[in-house]
Amino acid sequence: MSALYADTARLERLIRELAPAYGPAGREEQVRALIRRHVEPLADEVSVDRMGNLIALVRGAGGPGARRVMVAAHMDEIGLMVTHIDDKGFLRFAPVGGHGAATLLGQRVVFADGTCGTIGAEKLDDIKDLKLDRLFIDIGAADREDAARRVPVGSTAVFARDVATCGSRLIGKALDDRAGCAVLVELMHQLRAHPSVHDVYCVFSVQEEVGARGARTAGYAISPDLALAVDVTATGDTPKGEPLNMTLGGGTAIKVKDNSLIAHPWVRQLLVDTAAAAGIPYQMEVLPYGGTDAGAIHLTKTGVPAGALSIPTRYLHSPGEMVDMRDVAATADLLVAVLQQPLAGGPA
Repeated sequence: MSALYADTARLERLIRELAPAYGPAGREEQVRALIRRHVEPLADEVSVDRMGNLIALVRGAGGPGARRVMVAAHMDEIGLMVTHIDDKGFLRFAPVGGHGAATLLGQRVVFADGTCGTIGAEKLDDIKDLKLDRLFIDIGAADREDAARRVPVGSTAVFARDVATCGSRLIGKALDDRAGCAVLVELMHQLRAHPSVHDVYCVFSVQEEVGARGARTAGYAISPDLALAVDVTATGDTPKGEPLNMTLGGGTAIKVKDNSLIAHPWVRQLLVDTAAAAGIPYQMEVLPYGGTDAGAIHLTKTGVPAGALSIPTRYLHSPGEMVDMRDVAATADLLVAVLQQPLAGGPA
């Protein structure tokens, strides 16, 4: 796989390291520690704000057309929080982020301390009765006291799954958005090799899956001239799938719209023009639901011109998310290409 700038092998190694890590919304510290080890040698400044966002600044050379640019990818993943433990030690739970009952049944999950469990269901008369409130986590506890000692109410579990290879494609949990986090780390490597005129704030954000909360506070503090989110998006290329434009292997997806954002026209055109000029494969993304960190950032202070680059992903919010490394590399390439040029002519 050839790329304009990105080191695809390094990108894949990063995803393999980051995706299996434990990091549900509100408990991102393990992922943050992994990422911090990678970015500290590459950044001019590294900080963690009060929300838990990891912010790594790569200073630019300055000059005409230099801007303050924020690029965000979220560290958190969806999870399951224990709400009740019954007399026999089975755990009831509430979702942290978007879950579907059909993708949960029979899955293995893990808590922060390494305690594992499996998800079971009550006896159902009809498969249509399969709802989240009919499911439970079984950690093999003897009774309520045993379970509560090991996994108290308020503990959060995530899918337990390593990353598998399928040709140019990777399959695993939390590729939403550890693939995006890997792209930001690769961007920092490339900014060291190909310096930019811009000050680039790479923000590894918290709590995106529950409302893009970390990106909102980071955006307020940084007050960027331009913001880009790097996240994933759904595809329309599976049998009888949704009528969506995005496909695996079609290139990075330049966002036009989702439920949280209508991409700023200047930002969208900047991405399209840069991709076309550099020969980077891209596709246009219109997503009739969902949102990214860009939706929160663009509403901070008096407003921020914002857009997003999305990595097409099959089977979102499941333990078997699938991405194509060619799309991941194209996303990194386009970020680097954009930041290699002065950003003149945009909003004041």
